[in-house]
Amino acid sequence: MDYSRPDLADRLAAAYVAGTLRGAARRRFVALTRVHPTLRQAVRDWEARLMPLTAAVEPVAPPPQVWQAIERRIAPVAASAGAATPPGWWGRLAVWRALTGVATMAAVTLAVLLALPQPAQPPIVVVLSAAGGTPGAGGVVPASFVASISADGRALVTKPIQQVALQADKALELWAVPPQGAPRSLGLISAQGATVVQRGQVLDNTAAFAVSLEPPGGSPTGAPTGPILYIGKLTS
Repeated sequence: MDYSRPDLADRLAAAYVAGTLRGAARRRFVALTRVHPTLRQAVRDWEARLMPLTAAVEPVAPPPQVWQAIERRIAPVAASAGAATPPGWWGRLAVWRALTGVATMAAVTLAVLLALPQPAQPPIVVVLSAAGGTPGAGGVVPASFVASISADGRALVTKPIQQVALQADKALELWAVPPQGAPRSLGLISAQGATVVQRGQVLDNTAAFAVSLEPPGGSPTGAPTGPILYIGKLTS
């Protein structure tokens, strides 16, 4: 397989960065990036496209059970080492050490991402809110999806911000809405994780993006058949 082909490298890198490339295929891809510059560059490009998604996600404090589980896992380590310090004190110290390690890793990861070559223009981020939703604090309808479009307009990544409950016999379909005329389908998107969409120039003649509720295989007519659940206007 010719991994120097830009189209193949782009597809594999998109799946890798979005997290849809898993198992043995993911391990093989990681090994290939060590010897294929084209794959490494494709990964850098997709990481740059996805970076704006992190700014749209609200931080979530972990529940107390998480810290309790960490303490339970760390306490046996202290006991096996013959520590004379009280278990509770050791647990608290170990938690702070663990948090320090996580913070350090996050800082290193961010520094690496910021050091990567960035595209000439930043990606475009569109926030999709519930259509006809009830405004919350400040009169703003809570966002449900975020879409990041590459600067060249060739690719788009969607990700749910809030949990989306979806019946087994239903699917979500993404639409590009022009200023006038009928919307065009950009394909099905996941209600749980990131979805990579590659449909040529997704920005051409597009004023907004919308998500409709459809049958499992998508709209059978080429137009939205179910209700429009989310919509986001494309602004400069």
